[in-house]
Parts: sequence; structure tokens; C-alpha cells
Amino acid sequence: MLDAVERGLLQALQIDGRIAFSRLGALLGVSDQTVARRYARLRAEEGVRVFGAVWPEAVGNQLWMVRVRCTPDAVAGLARALARQPETSWVQIASGGAEILCMAQVPADAMSAESAVLSRLPRTPRVVGVSAHCVLHTFFGGTESPLTKNGPLTAAQCAELAPPRGELPGEPVELSDVDGALLAVLARDGRAGFRSLAEATGWSQTSVRRRLAELRAGGVLYFDVDVRPALLGLRATAGLWLTVAPGELTAAGEALARHSEVSFAAATTGVSNLYASVQCRDSAALYRYLTGSVAGLPGLVSVETAPSMELVKLATPVVG
Repeated sequence: MLDAVERGLLQALQIDGRIAFSRLGALLGVSDQTVARRYARLRAEEGVRVFGAVWPEAVGNQLWMVRVRCTPDAVAGLARALARQPETSWVQIASGGAEILCMAQVPADAMSAESAVLSRLPRTPRVVGVSAHCVLHTFFGGTESPLTKNGPLTAAQCAELAPPRGELPGEPVELSDVDGALLAVLARDGRAGFRSLAEATGWSQTSVRRRLAELRAGGVLYFDVDVRPALLGLRATAGLWLTVAPGELTAAGEALARHSEVSFAAATTGVSNLYASVQCRDSAALYRYLTGSVAGLPGLVSVETAPSMELVKLATPVVG
């Protein structure tokens, strides 16, 4: 289990993935060497990493939730194959091994034709059903996660750490090849130093700093933290497919965003119109959550719960 310093470290990195360790050490009451050592351990032993990601809308991409039902003997292999696709994230085996859930980013103007996931899955052997649900509006996710809601930092400390919030551009941004090189390095390591970024782009460190600030302020680039729920003591995770009365959809989505158990919530197309990914301490806590906070959502008609059995791939950004 994580101690208070490590939980504070992860919460701070979720707020600003490139925060200086010296500033973070002062906030947590430890040395910057201690912060750096703790982060190095979490990264090497627990797979924690900070990465840079591009907002889908900023570059003309669309986010989809994909559910795949296939024969039991094919689930593990297909999940691994989906995890290798650059457009996928959060690939997980769910519902007792009966299905795979994942998210996919594809160009908004040519969704199925250019998507290896959406175009090929229906023709894949041993796949017995595929449903794709377009994300229409995100209530919680991206720069926010359970870390931002459940960590030890006070509201004042969080506000102090938060970088200026970038506004999404009105039209999709055209990224240059050099931008792509910059973003590719940040996708692998969001805390890569300016020297490494300069070497990858051929720019000076001053130019890299300026472009990085422009991409963040322009609503193109953000930073996220990959951390497995079990590291936070959350061992019961599930996807919830909720049907809500249309007039209550916004209120229900905003309520979900405030729940400490929710890591992602969005309005979607499909039979159900609201999706949430939830993380609880155990199955008993999940039951209490479903019969308490979820049952009290405004306009709720029905809920389908898909427990996650294995998380095959966490968040992996799409560059360009």
C-alpha cells in the first residue's frame, strides 16, 4: 500500500505531470531527492508513469467505447491484439471473460474506414458481437482521475498546483512533423527533460519550452498518470452502462463526476446513454455504491454492470 507521501506525489502529478520535484517536496514536507526516489520506485516496480496525451477533439479525432463479445477461448488473444493497436486504450477483459471493453480514438471524418478496430473487428474469427458507442460528452476523465478526488492534498494545495487550464481550439489543429516528434517523446515519458525534447525535435531548449507551453495553453496537450487501481487499494472495478431519461442526462453525468468511485464518465450513443468506469475497494463496496449513489442518480432507468476481470492495457495516448 502507498504511504501519504506517495499518495500525495501521485495526486500532484495527476494535477500537473511536469511539476518540479523541488516544489512538490516543499509541499509534502520532504526533500526533492525523496520525491524523485519515490517516483523512480513507483515507476520501476509498479508501472506508474506520467505521459503526455492529445485531446481527441483538438486534432479532429473521435472517442469510442467498444464492446466485443467472442468465444471464451479467443478472449485473451484478442485482448492482447487490441492492446497492440495504437488507437486503443483501457483494454480490459470483463463480464467473467465473456467480453472485452476498450476505448478507441479514430478520425472523426472517416471513423470506420480508417479504424483498424472498428472496421476489422466484425470480421474477426470467433467474434460473435461488436457494439461501438460514440462518446458525445465527457463529464469526468482526461486530466482528472480518482487521484485528484481522493488524495491527501487539501483543496488549497490542489489549486496552487493546478496549471492554467487550456481551452480546446475551435477547429482541429494541424500538427507538424516536429510537433509529432515532440509529442511522441512525451507520450513515452511526460517528464522527459527539455534537453531530451530538444534532441528529438532539433529545436533549442527555449523553443521546446515555448512550444510545450503553447500546446498546453491551446488545449492540445495534457498530462495524465497511468496507475493500476490495485495500487490504490481498489480491487473491484467495473464498467457501468446506464440508461437515463434524456432530460436528466446532464444532471446524472455531473453527479457521477463527483463520485469518488468514478474514474471516467461520459454520455454515449447506443441503447444506454451514459457510461461510467468505477473503482471500489472490494465487491461489497461496489454493491454499496450501486445500491446507494448510483441508485440515487436523477432520471435513472436501468444499469448494466460489467465487472473487469483483467486490465490488459491502461491509457496510451494517440499522437497526431
